[in-house]
Amino acid sequence: MKKTQQNLELEVKGRRESQVTMKSQIDHFHLMLESLPQIAFTLNESGTVDFVNGKWYEYSTSEQNFPEIYPDDPDITEEFERCRKKGKALELEVRIKNVVSGNYRYHLLRVTPVYDEGRIKNWVGTFTDIDDQKKVEKEKDEFLSIASHELKTPLTSIKAYVQLLERKLKLDKESSEAGFVTKVQGQIEKLNTLITDLLDVSKIENGKLKINKKPVNLENLISNAIETIIQTHDQREVKIERHGTKPDILIPLDEIRIEQVLINFLTNAIKYSPDNNQVIVTTFVDEEAEEVRVNVTDFGIGIPDFKQDAVFKKFYRVEESSLQFQGMGIGLFICSEIIKQHHGHVGVSSIVDEGSTFYFTLPLN
Repeated sequence: MKKTQQNLELEVKGRRESQVTMKSQIDHFHLMLESLPQIAFTLNESGTVDFVNGKWYEYSTSEQNFPEIYPDDPDITEEFERCRKKGKALELEVRIKNVVSGNYRYHLLRVTPVYDEGRIKNWVGTFTDIDDQKKVEKEKDEFLSIASHELKTPLTSIKAYVQLLERKLKLDKESSEAGFVTKVQGQIEKLNTLITDLLDVSKIENGKLKINKKPVNLENLISNAIETIIQTHDQREVKIERHGTKPDILIPLDEIRIEQVLINFLTNAIKYSPDNNQVIVTTFVDEEAEEVRVNVTDFGIGIPDFKQDAVFKKFYRVEESSLQFQGMGIGLFICSEIIKQHHGHVGVSSIVDEGSTFYFTLPLN
C-alpha cells in the first residue's frame, strides 16, 4: 500500500508539472496573439470561441459573438461550420462592422485547424484588415469594366462586318484569301473571349456574377464540354480519355458556368502540353462527404510546388510559362470564384516536366 501511495504521489506530481507547463505554453501563445496587429481568436474542438485578443472588441461587444458582417456577405458561422465538418481550413473575405465608427471594413478571415495526435484539438483564427487594398483593387476593376464595355461594342461591329465580307466575296475555301479571313475571325474570337473574361472579373469584384442553379446531369455536362473541345481542336492531335465513376446523377448547379470551368481546365491542359496532347478526365463520387470531384490531368510542363497555391489568384502567371504561352492569368481566378459560389473547392497538384491535375469539387445537394 505504501509503494502504491508513493507511485500515486509521483503520478500526481507529474500531472501537476505537466499542467503548469501546459498553462505556461497557453499563456505564451495567448501573449503572442495579443501582440498581433490582426484580430486573433481561438475556438475549441466543437467550434466555440474560447479566447480573443484585444483587437476583437473593436468589432464585437462579446467574446461569444463573431463581428457583425455586411448583409450581402457570406455568414461566417455557416461557412466555418461547413469547413469544420470537413476538417478543412477556412479563408474568406468579409466586411465587418467597427463598433465605434459603425463603418464596415474588408477583412480577410482565416481559420486553421490545430492537430494533436491525428485529430483536431482546436482552431486558430485571424481577421486581417484589407480594406485599403480592396479600394485600390476596386478602382482598377472599375477601369477594366469601363474599358471592356467600350471595347465590346466596336468588336461586335468588326465581327459582323467580317462575316458580311466573307459572304459577299464568296471565296474558295482553299484560297489564301479565305485563310486570311479565317485567321481574322479567330483573332476576333480570342479578343472577344478576353473581353468577356475581363467583364466576368468585374462582375465578381462587384458581387454581380449570378449563379442560376437547377438540377443538371453532370455526366452529360462533362460529355458536352469534351465534345466542344474536340470540335474546336484538331482531332488527330487531341486525345481526351474518360476515367472513373461516371456521375449519371442530377446535381444543383449553373450548367453554363460549370461547363465554362471544365472547358477552361481542358483548354489549359492542351495549351500547356505542347509535346503531349493527351488529357484524362476522371470523376469520383464521395458519398460520405456528399460531393463529386472532377479531375483534369495533362502531361505537360507542370508547375513548381511553391507556385501552385497562387495560380488561382487574379492576374497571376507562372514566370516560366508567361513568355512561351499567351494569357492574362484571369481564367483560373474566374473558375475558382464560380466553384466557390457553388460551395465547392478547386485545387491543383503538379510535377514540373511531368504534368498537372486541376480539380474541382461540387456538393451533391
